[in-house]
Amino acid sequence: MKFLYYPGCTLKNKAKALDIYARECAEILGFELVEINDFQCCGGVFTTSADEIATKLAVVRALKAAKAAGMPLVTVCSACHNVIKQTNHAMQTDAVFADRVNRYLNDGDDYHGETKVYHYLEVLRDIIGFDKVKECVKYPLNMNIGAYYGCLMLRPGSVIEMDDAENPQIMEQLIKALGGRPVEYGNRNECCGGYVTVTDPGFARKRSRIIYESAETAGAEMIVTACPLCRYNLIKNGADIPVKYFTELLSKALIGEKE
Repeated sequence: MKFLYYPGCTLKNKAKALDIYARECAEILGFELVEINDFQCCGGVFTTSADEIATKLAVVRALKAAKAAGMPLVTVCSACHNVIKQTNHAMQTDAVFADRVNRYLNDGDDYHGETKVYHYLEVLRDIIGFDKVKECVKYPLNMNIGAYYGCLMLRPGSVIEMDDAENPQIMEQLIKALGGRPVEYGNRNECCGGYVTVTDPGFARKRSRIIYESAETAGAEMIVTACPLCRYNLIKNGADIPVKYFTELLSKALIGEKE
């Protein structure tokens, strides 16, 4: 089973662990990530201005590459997934926007949202199945883990359609499959302030503190996320417990600790 894989730029530098362990675990679980050729940055945020198409073009090229390859497009980073999913939805539902994009690209192959887009977590849940993941676990985690979704993975719910935006369970289900004990806590699906960490570091610090203190108070020994910006922000602003990528936990349970 093959998926065209969009790693995004952050996974090639500051978030290498998110990428490396995703690839390793895919092989163990029986699917292949085929990295897209010559991908560009997704833009990091979905601009909602109706007349803005320039920042969407890199994403549309990736979606078209997946269409041409006859494969779904899979992402791991929450921000990349959000931008790709929203852009794909716009190409499906906004005829004026789609026409402008296709006219700009002008390559003889119009695109109208034909590609299926998955987050890696959705592949585990909906295609591989968490029961299969559980069967592959060699080193059960046996610890209390708080999933941190942030804002980008779930919203807007009517477009992203990964999970219930107010009461998500996909990462808790993964934690259970890996032999861990999921800890649900307030603010696990709220913004950490990452996008204003430069312009308003005080606000980002306050938001981050609320999140990790909430997780710790609920008994979490670790926080797990899929967002490089969230992880950076929580660590930078003083989280007292480890903040890891979900792919790191997946690798730890399937492969074991790295030397």
